[in-house]
Amino acid sequence: MRRLRLDLAYDGGEFSGWAAQPGLRTVEGELSSALATLLRASEPVRLTVAGRTDAGVHARGQVAHADVDWAAWQRLPGRSSRSPEQAAVARLRGVLPADIVVRRAAPAPAGFDARFSATSRRYLYRIADDAAEHDPLRRRDTVTVDGMLDVAAMTAAARELEGLRDFAAFCRRREGATTTRQLISYAWARLPDGVVAGMVVADAFCHSMVRALVGAVVPVGLGDRPTEFPRSVLEAQVRDPRVKVMPAHGLSLEEVTYPPDGDLAARVETARSRRGAGE
Repeated sequence: MRRLRLDLAYDGGEFSGWAAQPGLRTVEGELSSALATLLRASEPVRLTVAGRTDAGVHARGQVAHADVDWAAWQRLPGRSSRSPEQAAVARLRGVLPADIVVRRAAPAPAGFDARFSATSRRYLYRIADDAAEHDPLRRRDTVTVDGMLDVAAMTAAARELEGLRDFAAFCRRREGATTTRQLISYAWARLPDGVVAGMVVADAFCHSMVRALVGAVVPVGLGDRPTEFPRSVLEAQVRDPRVKVMPAHGLSLEEVTYPPDGDLAARVETARSRRGAGE
């Protein structure tokens, strides 16, 4: 058995999230089945992912790993002159549905773990605040709000949340798991197409955290809450009914970063000890 790293993208609109669930269409279910077909495995290939996206959430920079039969991997090119990596990407394109694309499939370096080796995840959230200018072709990845947003006020509020903190107020708790995260950066900007975009980067995120962080800042941008509101919610360390968890389709996982190959195993140990076995 050898470990593969898979870099992929998907439109999450028609999926019930990443994680395989009986009777539901999921990204993991489709990809696992496709890999099993490709490698002629007797059962679905098990996958570990960098970020388990919720139903409706998209990804441009998702990363996963799978431990596969090495002999089956090497047989992929058949009689062609392609490498197994090239053959895997080409053949997966023919097996996977159109809303999943595997951009790269290659042997992973020693110590690599798609989830625990990661040093950061970067998410993008898109909001249209001018209905007249909203592009209907982007309706699957952009949320519309009533009222113009004050981007400077949103960024000022967002910056107050940065740092190593307990984000219990923005997470769904799990038994045995910590809600402490390093929020590396959180800022908002108006893009050339007029859409207001939130860029959120952290070492890791707990369930629903990004959409709750967005939901805490949008009322500030609309002038309904003061700039200090998100920070006060954070410090209370309990879910606040005034914070709306924003719709999933505005969110996309853009990038996952990893340390140099020689530091991968050490990063795994650090992440496991920090976040707990239940995370």
